[in-house]
Amino acid sequence: MLSDVTQTTETPAPDASRRTAPEVRRRPRIHRAWIVAAVTFVTIIGGAAFNSLPGLLIDPLHTEFDWSRGEIGLAVSLDMALYGLTAPFAAALMDRFGIRRVVVVALSAVAAGALASVWMTAAWQLMIYWGVLVGLGSGSMAMAFSATVTNRWFVARRGLVTGILTAAGASGQLVFLPLCAWIIDRHGWRPASVTVALAALAVVPFVWLLLRDHPADVGVAPYGGEYADKPAPARGVASRTLRVLFDAARTGPFWLLAGTFAICGATTNGLIRTHFVPSAHDHGMPITAAASLLAVIGIFDIIGTIFSGWLTDRFEARRLLAVYYALRGISLLFLPMLMAPTVHPSMVFFIVFYGLDWVATVPPTLALCREQYGEDSAIVFGWVLASHQVGAALVAFLGGVARDHFGSYDMVWYASGAMCATAALMALVIRRRPASAAVPRPGPLSG
Repeated sequence: MLSDVTQTTETPAPDASRRTAPEVRRRPRIHRAWIVAAVTFVTIIGGAAFNSLPGLLIDPLHTEFDWSRGEIGLAVSLDMALYGLTAPFAAALMDRFGIRRVVVVALSAVAAGALASVWMTAAWQLMIYWGVLVGLGSGSMAMAFSATVTNRWFVARRGLVTGILTAAGASGQLVFLPLCAWIIDRHGWRPASVTVALAALAVVPFVWLLLRDHPADVGVAPYGGEYADKPAPARGVASRTLRVLFDAARTGPFWLLAGTFAICGATTNGLIRTHFVPSAHDHGMPITAAASLLAVIGIFDIIGTIFSGWLTDRFEARRLLAVYYALRGISLLFLPMLMAPTVHPSMVFFIVFYGLDWVATVPPTLALCREQYGEDSAIVFGWVLASHQVGAALVAFLGGVARDHFGSYDMVWYASGAMCATAALMALVIRRRPASAAVPRPGPLSG
């Protein structure tokens, strides 16, 4: 709607108690905040390119270089671990150096890693290029990027913008997974890696020319808010991030939340995103068909996350988590029986169900962080998100090792189903905190 992207205001009256931007006379018909949001959306879609490729590289790299799947999985796990461990500090980096600089450096690191991998000849180079460079770059553009943009540029419509930017990742996956699979199938893995590098570099000019760190940089107020001067570069944010971690780590709920979310990451990014395509290919399914199935998960991921948020407003979060993990575990136990050379309706049902459950765990996990840790909940959730990626990293590596040892992925699916059952029990153990109770200072390991 035009009203959603349009703000027209008259020149504000002088006010000695509040400084206004003297250059602001009339705002354009489309508020600058929506342009910034659009650039962020495109950047996240470009980021989906390098998040989509690692799982598609396992079979081609194993065939060409005779590297074990464990070695390749170790590089993917390093990528995921650094992605998660970088994310809590990304917001601090953006506060200190600005959004635009951090994102440009991150995109450049991703492009350098993807492009350098074209000439690699040893497994350790894969770990440096894809594990370190791509991991650090992609971690700097995790949830902190969209959250920082939303918080600075929007007062009204924050929920809408957050939902749109969250959907960008799934939209990018829907585009790049089939594209990269087709390129690998027709032309090999190197052109696909070059495509990822070019996608990252193509976004850099838009970020540098159109993205701004703060509304005051262009003399406007945030959308739906009042003009405010740009704050000085923040210092000490990283130390606060670590301090909140140390305080939260002294409480029981933190470890339960981190543990359940680690299993969430293990059974999504680490398991399905990394090993579903090679597992399906083991059963004779073409890579393009398997990648298309994985891309479809992105569609139902959006639906499931929105619906989970609606449920979280109405039902107890820990019970929702228990149900989500229990159902996910049951579906994984059936997956080995669904693998076939062609796509059957039973496999389509699994893909739809798993897509709905993919990140449905995020709204109740965030709600529990908010309930337990109050003002520090956002930072605590950042560390819980880091555990999600560490869990993903472990299974990305161990899944490849298991495939090398057992000759199939069946044991991986069964073990992951058991982990989900454990996560369901852990969610139920989290004690409820009355809404009226103040959030206490962290103490010894108490539930």
